[in-house]
Amino acid sequence: MSYLEATHNLYKDAALTPDEGLCCTTTPVWQLPGLSIPSKMLEMNYGCGSTVNPRDLSNDPRVLYVGVGGGMELLQFSYFARQPQGVIGIDVVDEMLVACAENFLEAEKQNNWFQSKFVSLRKGDALNLPVEDNSVGVAAQNCLFNIFKQEDLKKALKEMYRVLKPGGRLVLSDPICDQGMPENLKQDDRLRALCLSGALPLQEYLNMITEVGFGTVEVRARRPYRILHPNHYDTAAPIYIESVEVCAIKDPMPVDGPCIFTGKTAIYFGNEEYFDDGDGHVLTPNQPLAVCDKTAGNLKARLPEDLFISDSTFFYDGGGCC
Repeated sequence: MSYLEATHNLYKDAALTPDEGLCCTTTPVWQLPGLSIPSKMLEMNYGCGSTVNPRDLSNDPRVLYVGVGGGMELLQFSYFARQPQGVIGIDVVDEMLVACAENFLEAEKQNNWFQSKFVSLRKGDALNLPVEDNSVGVAAQNCLFNIFKQEDLKKALKEMYRVLKPGGRLVLSDPICDQGMPENLKQDDRLRALCLSGALPLQEYLNMITEVGFGTVEVRARRPYRILHPNHYDTAAPIYIESVEVCAIKDPMPVDGPCIFTGKTAIYFGNEEYFDDGDGHVLTPNQPLAVCDKTAGNLKARLPEDLFISDSTFFYDGGGCC
């Protein structure tokens, strides 16, 4: 049995019998006026974070969500896209699609604004999305890409890039592991299906995203997630896993490489009225400016005595410049 078959079987069982312990979501569930989430959706919230962010959803973009789970994030996206087929949900597991559709009927009872027709549920594979080129404004997945081995992950990312419009946003939530994952755990199909043993170091994860062509990447959150301890797993030492929330924007790739925001801030404290690097970055004294990592390095090289650059917080919420 392949690792993808193991994943299919795991989530088939999770659709038929909701398993609250399957994933341990570390992001609070969105509380929005007039939004009521059915209890079964919460039980089937199989993710490690959130991909729903209001600042991605202005101007009513068409939204694609891969790996529907119980439908909670599809319902949350529908809150912002209240139009027929404004949200597309893709899943390869028939039982998950059926459970999701049933949950929408309960959501209709609890939310007078919601209609099941807001969501188009489609059977499909993340490696071959049944979606047109350049047709969605936001594409999202939660705790899915770490299931794939590297070559398949590249295909899945390329598929997301293909279906996004220029300027579109790929919003991701996945486990990461900077200390590296032992090879024996990487080959454990059940642990990979649980989005644990496929966890990549953050920099490798970001590199795979930018290698597909995304010119801008925002690291929006980074949180503790799981410990794989020798008492319970075949590992010589404890393995610390975090969850990360990332937004990749389908911008043209800059000549000098991608702009990756990890929460760095520049503060100019020199004697001039302002500093202009001639490349779009203007710093006024003691006014913090969010900058991408590349710009942070360039500015520090030019103003080593008059500039403070913060460490990465890995919590970037917009603003600044690149």
